[in-house]
Amino acid sequence: MDTTSTKQIYRVAVQGMHCRSCEQLLVKHIERVEGVDTASADAKAGTLTILAQGDTSAEEIARAIVTAGFTPVGQADGSEVLPVVDLTPLGGAVDVEVSPEAVQAVAEACAATACPAEPAAAAEAAVAVPEAPVVPETPAPAVPAAIPADPYAAPSPTAPATREETFAVSGMTCASCVAVIEKTLSKVVGVSSAVVNLATEKLVATFDPAVIDVDGIVEAVKKAGYTATPLAAPAIAESVPGRVTFGIIGMTCSSCAAVIEKTVGKLPGVSSARVNLAAESAAIDFDPAVIGIDELITAVRGAGYDAVVKVETLPGAAKGEDVQAEAQAKAMRRERNLFIFSLSLSIPALFVAMIPPFMEIIPMAVAEWWNGLTGASVEPMMMAKYLGFILATPVQFIAGAQFYRGFWHALKRRTGNMDTLIAIGTSAAYFYSVAATFVMALAAQPVFYETAALLISFVILGKLLEARAKGRTSDAIKKLMGLAAKTARVVRGGQEIDIPVEEVVVGDVVVVRPGDKVPVDGKVVEGRSSVDESMLTGESIPVEKNVGDNVIGATINKLGSFKFRATKVGADTALAQIVRLVEEAQGSKAPVQRFADSISGVFVPAVLVIALLTFLTWLFVVPNFVSPEFYEMVTPFVKALLAGTAVVVIACPCALGLATPTAIMVGTGKGAENGILIKSGDALETAYKIKAIVFDKTGTLTHGKPIVTEYEPFTGFDREEFYRLAASIERSSEHPLAEAIVAYAQENNMELGDVADFTAVPGHGVEGNIAGRRVALGNRKLMTREGVDVSAYSARIEQLEGEGKTVMLTAIDGAAAGLIAVADTLKENSKEAVTRLQDMGVQVFMITGDNRRTAEAIARQAGIEPDHVLAEVLPEHKAEEVSKLQAKGLTVAMVGDGINDTPALAQADVGLAMGAGTDVAMETGGIVLMKNDLRDVVTGIELSRATMRKIYQNFFWALGYNTLGIPIAALGLLRPELAGAAMALSSVSVVSSSLLLRRFRPSMSKAKAA
Repeated sequence: MDTTSTKQIYRVAVQGMHCRSCEQLLVKHIERVEGVDTASADAKAGTLTILAQGDTSAEEIARAIVTAGFTPVGQADGSEVLPVVDLTPLGGAVDVEVSPEAVQAVAEACAATACPAEPAAAAEAAVAVPEAPVVPETPAPAVPAAIPADPYAAPSPTAPATREETFAVSGMTCASCVAVIEKTLSKVVGVSSAVVNLATEKLVATFDPAVIDVDGIVEAVKKAGYTATPLAAPAIAESVPGRVTFGIIGMTCSSCAAVIEKTVGKLPGVSSARVNLAAESAAIDFDPAVIGIDELITAVRGAGYDAVVKVETLPGAAKGEDVQAEAQAKAMRRERNLFIFSLSLSIPALFVAMIPPFMEIIPMAVAEWWNGLTGASVEPMMMAKYLGFILATPVQFIAGAQFYRGFWHALKRRTGNMDTLIAIGTSAAYFYSVAATFVMALAAQPVFYETAALLISFVILGKLLEARAKGRTSDAIKKLMGLAAKTARVVRGGQEIDIPVEEVVVGDVVVVRPGDKVPVDGKVVEGRSSVDESMLTGESIPVEKNVGDNVIGATINKLGSFKFRATKVGADTALAQIVRLVEEAQGSKAPVQRFADSISGVFVPAVLVIALLTFLTWLFVVPNFVSPEFYEMVTPFVKALLAGTAVVVIACPCALGLATPTAIMVGTGKGAENGILIKSGDALETAYKIKAIVFDKTGTLTHGKPIVTEYEPFTGFDREEFYRLAASIERSSEHPLAEAIVAYAQENNMELGDVADFTAVPGHGVEGNIAGRRVALGNRKLMTREGVDVSAYSARIEQLEGEGKTVMLTAIDGAAAGLIAVADTLKENSKEAVTRLQDMGVQVFMITGDNRRTAEAIARQAGIEPDHVLAEVLPEHKAEEVSKLQAKGLTVAMVGDGINDTPALAQADVGLAMGAGTDVAMETGGIVLMKNDLRDVVTGIELSRATMRKIYQNFFWALGYNTLGIPIAALGLLRPELAGAAMALSSVSVVSSSLLLRRFRPSMSKAKAA
């Protein structure tokens, strides 16, 4: 092989691969070869592609292929495979032994995926290989070890393709359930990650579909004792921008299909047209910016046929949220019925056991009736026990069956959860009562059937209240989804028709009347109006829309009517993207959740130990320190049993498990209401810690578009005439500053003249003749070139330049006529936002590629200190500047809006992308500010701080509840049924605490209101 260190792409023909597992096995062996950086295998093509050093041994590559159980091939279609660069092939047979492990691995992998070939045979055939040339495809320049050069990015990565699916999970009761499911799935082969959210009752699993499928994950969750329901894809098939399918009416033969294809194919903007006679359909790819759906239909009709738009639905697919909502509703109906059932039996049991005079009257009446009926002689006291047994047993084993199932599944996995505590606590009270009822030696002992029954009733009630409260945490999502329009009026075949919004396709012309909701995203093609975009931006002032302006789905048209061409539909609309981002954020875990997870892992075992110690202390220690009168009502054993049971049932792992996710759900939802999309719990928590924030200047602190700030004539020239001539000469220039000067003239209805002999002088300015007058406009160099003296105005020019403005000088007929100041001005709310951030203790920096003088001028206007200005920074170095701040120990946020801000957004601890910026910037940022308003940076940090405070409050109440409740129960001061009621309400209190976040109001809006 070539001895240079330059990396090469090599392709080897390999026989014996038949499936994905074969590919993975081969890649695993090849990447062990010294000098190989990465490799990918294609079983279908029978090729192996390798990125390796130029001096990598061909023999070692061939040996690795054989050891993996496959055959390197030196011939292709009977002809020699010619190397692209000089390469020394292997000379002679490769004398190696086939690895038994490789044969076994291939056999197992192929068996798992129905591999058609015998791996052993392939391995044996590889023992003697006549020749194994490794063919480099193209020489590649030296690149860093971890990053292949761009021309060779095509080979697929070696890591197995993964798939992510979301499941609705039912049966969870506490944080321990979350841990059980995550731990169970982490051990399943093929599952790379599993994240469970207790508040949303969702599981997000990432897995290798070649190893395990959705049903396998559902089965694994089922074995763990829970139920998982896959949340299906959206009902409408994914749309491809610029592609539409028509149903064709009137075709009779293949010639008809050819006529339609030819007719439509000639239309401007149509790249392909495929007509299927059997299906009576036509699939057309087109450019929606050039041609629309209505024009396509008109063309088909012009050919003598008719066409209707077909919107295909995925077979059997349903909206995931509907699936989960239905499953949750079904579970809650079941819990409600069980609660009614258990309460209807628990109340009579309570009356019989504890409420005078019923505890005497009812047993006596039933005893008399029974004795008279059977001739037996049952005492009222025993009859009370029998009645308690009859009433409590159905509650224990029907309503309480769910707790026993959960306990059993947790026991099998050597863990514990809330079901464990409830099952043990109720069983202790129930089975002791059974013994005291039917064991003669214990006949004098009291029973606690009502305790067990009420305990189960209270816990089920708590679950119902908790579910109701949790449902309110997702109100923001429901509101967002409710904003979408249900129907759209589109132009098809020259007629306006109303169709479901799901049937709108890219390219449709949509008609919006006054008061209508804009159904999908698009661009105005006719008419004008004002549109209320408050659902997206939070701003109540309507936005004017004219031809060429973009409109967004779910916004509300106010006065006028207009038509727009649909550019984004279905899952691609802004509203759908917002909903998706909020859902993902609500389902994510913040790092602080690890605290609750670590506690939940030992919580249940610790509680059981405390309960056992409590029982033993009351049974063997306390009797030695109290007088006999203390046990007049109950024996030491009964007192110990009640205290131990109370400890078990008052402990609540649920509250800990709900502390974080419920707060994040409400916080991210509140953010969406205020035009702030928080993309993950991680970003939300990090924003809480921000100590420094870096603003990009252009387009973030400033408008990003130069405007005329002032213009002043010099002595002897009319103000308006001077500016009109200057704008006229600039109309022929393409410079951005020229655009600003011309735009100002047009806004003020100035009549511009025609230019003759126009000349652009690079680096100086422009000159020409207008109505017989010589006009020159540019910098001081141009004035010197024209022989015009502007020294008398130097002080004013320097003053404006010191304010960060660009000064353009004008000369008319050889005399200094005036100046025009142009600047990229600061946004109206930038200074307000910067001041507020500084008041919050956040250091504010500005980063820009401008020279320091201009940068400091803008910084002064914004209220940023000169030593916090990072000027003359190239786009590729912005991330380095962020890294330098991080090296000082600061938690840094970056705010930007352009592609050149993307590396810095990624480098920062949290990136805040402006909603009016590029898609790539918004994809990189952890938080997206939809309103393009810097005050939302303040709101985002305030919301983060409010959410984290709420999480810590929830932890305080959850831990405080258990810290106080368990000792009180251990001291024997709480009956078990009351302890159960307190436990059931504790999780409700945590969720209710999180719901208080809905009262959050940004301080900036408070100031504005004040």
